[in-house]
Amino acid sequence: MNSIDLRSDTVTLPTAGMRRAIAEAEVGDDVYGEDPTISRLEAMAAERLGKEAGLFVPSGTMANQIAIRVHTRAGDELICHGGGHPFNYEAGAAAMFSGVSIRPLSGAHGFLDPDQLAGVFRPPDPHFAPHTLLIVEDTSNRGGGTVHPVALLDTLAQVGKAHGAGTHLDGARLWNAVVASGESAARRLQGYDTVSMCLSKGLGAPVGSVLVGPEAVMERARRFRKALGGGMRQAGFLAAAGIYALEHHIDRLADDHVRAATLGQGLIHAGFVVRPVETNMVYVSVPEAKAAVAFLLDAGIKASAVSATELRLVTHLGIDDAHIAATTRAFEGLAAATA
Repeated sequence: MNSIDLRSDTVTLPTAGMRRAIAEAEVGDDVYGEDPTISRLEAMAAERLGKEAGLFVPSGTMANQIAIRVHTRAGDELICHGGGHPFNYEAGAAAMFSGVSIRPLSGAHGFLDPDQLAGVFRPPDPHFAPHTLLIVEDTSNRGGGTVHPVALLDTLAQVGKAHGAGTHLDGARLWNAVVASGESAARRLQGYDTVSMCLSKGLGAPVGSVLVGPEAVMERARRFRKALGGGMRQAGFLAAAGIYALEHHIDRLADDHVRAATLGQGLIHAGFVVRPVETNMVYVSVPEAKAAVAFLLDAGIKASAVSATELRLVTHLGIDDAHIAATTRAFEGLAAATA
C-alpha cells in the first residue's frame, strides 16, 4: 500500500472523469471575458449559493482577500474568530493588501459568540478603527471541522449588519457543512453578503475557488483579482475541474464524514482522546506530536501536527476503508510505543 496521506483534503488528485472534463473543456481568454467554461462555473456557483454573481480565482486565500478589499477601506478593522483562516494562514495579507487590521475573538468549537461579538462594536469615534467586516468560517478548521448551527450563522450575520458591518463567509469547506447539516447552501449562507467556496479541498479539484456575491460587488472584485495577479487566460481547463466537482463530488462528502467518524472511534478505542468528529476532520491528542508524526510516517501514514500535543487527520476522496483500518492499526502501535 502506498503512503496514506491524511494531512489535508488539499492533497487529492483529479479522478479519471475529472481529467476527461479538463481535457475536453472549451476555453478562451478569460481576461477578455471569453472563456465559456469559466463563465459557466461562475454562474453555477452563484446559483447554488443563492447569490447574484461569481468570480473564479486561483485560491481560497485570494477569494478571502478580495472579499476583504471590497468590504473595507485602509485603516478599518475586521472581526473574525482567532482560529480563522484570514488571521492565521494568509500571510498577513489583510494588512499587506487592504491596510486592514484584524480583531480576533475566542469561542468554543471555532464559533463566535453573538453577545461577545456585539460587545466588540464601538460607537463612531476618531480614536477607534471602524469595524466594517465580519468574517465567519464554516466549517471551522481549527474548531475541529465543526458545522455552525444555521441559527448561529443567521444571528452572527444579523449582529454584524446591525452594526453596519459587511458579512463574509469563508466557505473553504462549506459543502461539508451542507452535507452534514442537510440544509441547502443558499439557506445556510443567506445572511452573508459574500462567500468564498473552495474547489480544491473536499471537492477534489486541483486548483481554484469561487467568490460569490452581488453582481456590482463582483465587478469591483474582478478589478482587484486583476491587481493581485489573478487574471488568467485559458483557465477554463481549471474551471472544468470545478464544474465536474460540483456535479459529482458533493454527495460523496458523506463518505468522508463516515470514514472520519470510524477513524475517530478507532483512535478512542486505542486509548487516545479525540475531539467530537462532525465532518472530515479528526483531531487527536498525543503525548508528543512531532514524535507521533515521525512514528506514523514510518508506518506509511502522513499526518499534520497542529500543536505540540495534537494531530489533525483529514479524510478525502483519496482515502478508502482500507486506509482507515491501516491508520487505526498504526495508532494502536503508537499507543503501545508510548505506553
